[in-house]
Amino acid sequence: MAEPTDTRHDEVPDLSLSEGEEEEDDEEQWQWMEEEADGVSVSCLFCQRSLNSVPETFQHCQADHGVSILQLVKAHRLDDYGYIKMINYIRTVKCSGETLAVFDGAVPWDSDEFMKPALPDDPLLQIDLEELVGAELVVDAAASGQDEALLQRARQAEERAARSEEALARAMEDLQNLKVLAQGLVLNAGRPGPSCSGAIAELREDEDEAYFSSYGHYSIHEEMLKDKVRTESYRDFICGNPDVFKDKVVLDVGCGTGILSMFAARAGARKVIAVDQSEIIYQAMDIVRSNQLENTITLIKGRIEDVNLPVEKVDIIISEWMGYFLLFESMLDSVIFARDMYLAEGGSVYPNSCNISLAAVGDTEKHCDRIAFWDDVYGFKMECMKKAVVPEAVVEVLKPETVISEPAVIQTLDCNAVTTSELDFTADFTLKMTASTHCT
Repeated sequence: MAEPTDTRHDEVPDLSLSEGEEEEDDEEQWQWMEEEADGVSVSCLFCQRSLNSVPETFQHCQADHGVSILQLVKAHRLDDYGYIKMINYIRTVKCSGETLAVFDGAVPWDSDEFMKPALPDDPLLQIDLEELVGAELVVDAAASGQDEALLQRARQAEERAARSEEALARAMEDLQNLKVLAQGLVLNAGRPGPSCSGAIAELREDEDEAYFSSYGHYSIHEEMLKDKVRTESYRDFICGNPDVFKDKVVLDVGCGTGILSMFAARAGARKVIAVDQSEIIYQAMDIVRSNQLENTITLIKGRIEDVNLPVEKVDIIISEWMGYFLLFESMLDSVIFARDMYLAEGGSVYPNSCNISLAAVGDTEKHCDRIAFWDDVYGFKMECMKKAVVPEAVVEVLKPETVISEPAVIQTLDCNAVTTSELDFTADFTLKMTASTHCT
């Protein structure tokens, strides 16, 4: 018969670990996981290269592609889900680093469809976002709104808006001053006075900036492009004379949206250099790229008097410089400067010839609407306003039957030879009447 054993010495050993032993075991486990993660292959977000770790991949994206994933997470205040969506979006649509840089505000990866991994077992989706960017930015997104950099950007945006409003106000004042100047050329031509050649040259530096800033507003360019008579005249000349433009170097002074530059490129120009001082130049850059003309058209922001062109001479200068009564905007000064500085021998400025004509108008209906109106304004007499209204120039589309004389040409400008001093002139004229009525 077997003897009973002493169970005190054969009890099952306690497998539980002490607190110190648990910590050592956890550290060994994490160390093993990190070593295993460092050994995986991580595909770059923007090219075919494979890297050995997540940090190495992020360094590669920043060094070779100019994209900091950490900065994107911080800039858009992404949480774990937002980060996952962004990584899957980049891999799905295969966007470039330049594309990611332009997103401001709403992001294109906000849809839940980007929660689905674009790459199976993607190591970039297996990291701890809080360790990546700091728990404070992820846990408390509202606190990040106090970040000094964001506040600085907001202040700068407010300052830019304020400067834009001031510039627009100055531009309106400048346009009124130029309007008075144009009236003086016609109504006070016989009076002696100081030379006023080149109204733009007379503006103060800040006013000059305001003048160009006014052309940064899209409505002005929309109005000019919708002037079909004007724009189609340029188009028909440029595109209808490919022998003039083929293989030529063309300079577009005050290019605006770039419409004339694109006409020239379509007509066969070898190279087109488009210059404009206003902010519209940035839209023109997008327009040129959208029409696949960036290899032909080079756009430069600045005054033609200040910029350095990438060529010494050009074969052709084009410009849509004409204003009301031809010289109202006085952009011809800049065209003349460009001609004298850059036009090659045998080259030409287009339009190459312009003239100013006068004709008598007899439109009693319009006259009553503008002048007699002040006799009774809601029951009040305002006749004194007539003295201010009568000499003021008005831009109108006339009915043919209201023109009561033959036109008289008072000045003809040869754009290939005219000088700025010749833009200050007086001229005698005679109108031959074709109808017996009141000249209004």
